[in-house]
Amino acid sequence: MTDCIFCKIIKGEIPCSKIYENDKIMAFLDIMPVNKGHTLVVPKEHYETILDLPDDLLNELIVSTKKISKAVMKGVNADGFNIGVNTKEAAGQIIMHAHLHIIPRFSNDGLKSWPQSKYAEGEMDKVRESIVKFL
Repeated sequence: MTDCIFCKIIKGEIPCSKIYENDKIMAFLDIMPVNKGHTLVVPKEHYETILDLPDDLLNELIVSTKKISKAVMKGVNADGFNIGVNTKEAAGQIIMHAHLHIIPRFSNDGLKSWPQSKYAEGEMDKVRESIVKFL
């Protein structure tokens, strides 16, 4: 995909602060970090979303993310981290190349979890049924 910024980074056409690379995965620092050390982990082969990845590549992505997350935490002395994936525009995906975010977290960083809500009486069962029929 010629217009994909991540594909251009992977090909070396755009510079990045690369922190990890193997034959299938590359990881580099996000240029607009939530916190210092915010890292993007991407498959080298172009797939639009995580749902499009073959299972073996998804496994490689997750295993690499685990390894990189440990290094990020130690490297920036984080108290924890979030792993995030935005799938499709409605979920905040801006770059249409599958990727995971490793976001270092610090006890005093001021970030909160997303808002929570509740189900109405009987609504949880209906939602569950609408999901499981597609499994």
